[in-house]
Amino acid sequence: REMNWMNHGFNKVERLRGNIGYLEFRGFFDPELGAETVAAAMNFVSATDALIIDLRGNGGGSPEMVALVCSYLFGADPVHLNDLYWREGNRTEEFWTRKEVAGKRYLNRDVYVLTSKRTFSGAEEFAYNLKNLKRATIIGETTGGGAHPGGGFRINEHFNMFVPTGRAIS
Repeated sequence: REMNWMNHGFNKVERLRGNIGYLEFRGFFDPELGAETVAAAMNFVSATDALIIDLRGNGGGSPEMVALVCSYLFGADPVHLNDLYWREGNRTEEFWTRKEVAGKRYLNRDVYVLTSKRTFSGAEEFAYNLKNLKRATIIGETTGGGAHPGGGFRINEHFNMFVPTGRAIS
């Protein structure tokens, strides 16, 4: 069975033969826009025996959404995922899993994360968090190398450039 979740950060949410859950994330949207959809997706795959999370076409997104999705893969006790250091204000922001989530947690079952060279930024962070915390097996190509926060800055009327304004700390 397959459902269409296109406008909520997913390309596909389905149950594969062999009772395997499959989530294909296009991006990590702001939790205010996508938290309900993540809860519904996790509920949909909650009874499967293993889970595949496909990040091969995921260009990243909100670190808060990365933390929210990670929260479904750990118990209720908060787990430290990583930190982001920001040059402006010389500050460090910590990211932890949430004590409470709206949907069903996916615990005590295998999780596999698929990556490619197009897996970038927040998607890299997600894969790294799960690998570092030994919660998932990562399968695929080396990711794109953009797991650092930043933004676009106008150089002149014809050009913008991306400049990192912080860095990830694990």
